[in-house]
Amino acid sequence: METFLIRALQLIMSLSLLVIIHEGGHFLFARLFKVRVEKFCLFFDPWFTLFKFKPKNSETEYAVGWLPLGGYVKIAGMIDESMDTEQMKQPEQPWEFRSKPAWQRLLIMVGGVLFNFLLALFIYSMILFKWGDSYVSLQDMTHGMKFNERAQQIGFRDGDILLRADEKPLERFNMDLLRDITDARIVTVKRDGVETKVYMPEVNLLDVLKEDPMFVNALIPNVVDSVLSGNSFALAGLQKGDSLVAFNGTPLNSWNAFTENLGKLRVAAEAKNEKDASFQLVYSRAGNRDTVSVRTDSLFRVGAYSQNLSDYKETVLTYGFFTSFPAGVKLGVNTLKGYVNDMKYVFSKEGAKSIGGFGTIGSIFPSVWDWHRFWSMTAFLSIILAFMNILPIPALDGGHVLFLIYEIVARRKPSDKFMERAQMAGMFILFALLIWANFNDVVRFFF
Repeated sequence: METFLIRALQLIMSLSLLVIIHEGGHFLFARLFKVRVEKFCLFFDPWFTLFKFKPKNSETEYAVGWLPLGGYVKIAGMIDESMDTEQMKQPEQPWEFRSKPAWQRLLIMVGGVLFNFLLALFIYSMILFKWGDSYVSLQDMTHGMKFNERAQQIGFRDGDILLRADEKPLERFNMDLLRDITDARIVTVKRDGVETKVYMPEVNLLDVLKEDPMFVNALIPNVVDSVLSGNSFALAGLQKGDSLVAFNGTPLNSWNAFTENLGKLRVAAEAKNEKDASFQLVYSRAGNRDTVSVRTDSLFRVGAYSQNLSDYKETVLTYGFFTSFPAGVKLGVNTLKGYVNDMKYVFSKEGAKSIGGFGTIGSIFPSVWDWHRFWSMTAFLSIILAFMNILPIPALDGGHVLFLIYEIVARRKPSDKFMERAQMAGMFILFALLIWANFNDVVRFFF
C-alpha cells in the first residue's frame, strides 16, 4: 500500500506541474495578445470543482477540478473543450480569440506544446547540473555482452564488444542501444580483438523488448564474487573465486547463463507446486573441477553473487550551471527523437496492446522517493505530452494548428459548425484511446 501511495503521489505531482505549465503556455500567449481567458483549471471539473477563486479586477477564474485527466484554459471566442457554442453565436468582440490574426491564434495554440518542451529541456539541464551524468562505456565493458538465442542466430557471439550501429558509435547500454541496433543494417563489434560486421535482418523493436532472456545484456563472468554464510552455495562448499562450469550438464559461459538456467528450474518446480529445487553444479577451483549438488532456498535463491557493472571503469561527467543547458538540450532532443521513432510501432497489433494508461504511467515512478528519478520521469512525460498534443487530431492543440494552417493557406476560416463537429469527433477519439489504454492496464494487472 505504501508503494502505491508513493507512486500515486509522484504521478499526481508530476501531472499537476505538466498541466499547469502546458495551460500556462496558452494563457501567457493569450494575455500577450490581449485575448480574454475566462477560466484556468487544473484537472477537469464536470459538474463541480474542488476549489475556485477569482481575484479582484481579474477576468480569469482559477479552479481545481476533481478529474485528473488533464486541464484547460477557457479562451473567449474559441471552440474548445467547454463546447460553449452560445458564445460563438454572439457578435465578435475585440478581446476574443476569433478576432485575432491567424498568426497570433497559431502562437496561442502552440504555446502549451512549446512550454512543455522548454520545461523538459530545463529539467534535463538541472538534472545534469545537480547530479551530473555517469555511465559505463560499452568499450569499457571488457567482458563484452551476452546475447540470447535469437541474437546469436543473427550472428552475434557472447563476449562481443559493441562498437557501431551502421556508422553511429554505440556508447551506452540503454534503450537507445536497442533502438540503434534494431534500426541498423550493419552492427560492428570487436570479437577476439578484431572488428567484425554483423548483418542485421528486419527486426521489430517491440519483439526484441519482450524477449526473455534479453536480446543483449552485459556479460557477467561466471565467477563467484561472494558467498553468504549458511546459504545454498556455502553449504555446498563453494567459495569466492570459483568458476561455474556446468548446470545439470549444460555448459555455462557466464553468470547470465547460470541465472537463466536457475530461472528455468524455478518455473519447472513451481509448475509441480514444489517450494525449492536442487541441481548438479560443476565448478572449477585453481584448475581442478568438482561436482556438487545444490539445493535452493524457499525463494529459489542460492546465496551467492557475481561481479557486476560496478567492477568496470565508470565514466563520470559533471556540468556547470551554464554548460548544463546545451547538454540538457541535446538530451531532450535525443529523447524526443527516440520517442517519435518508436511511435511507428503504436500502429501495429502488438503496439496497440502495449499502450498503457495511468497504471502504466504510475509504474515508471520509483517505489521509494527518489528526486533524481522523479525529475527524469517528469521531463520524459513533458516530452510525451508536448508531442502527443501537437498531433493533428481535433480537440488537441495539433488539430487547432492544422485548421489554422488551412486558414492561412486557403485564406478563409472553417465554419463554426465544422469546428464544433471536429471538436466532438476529436474528443470521442481521445476518450476511446483513454479507455483502451486503461483497459490494457487492467488486463495486464489481472492476467
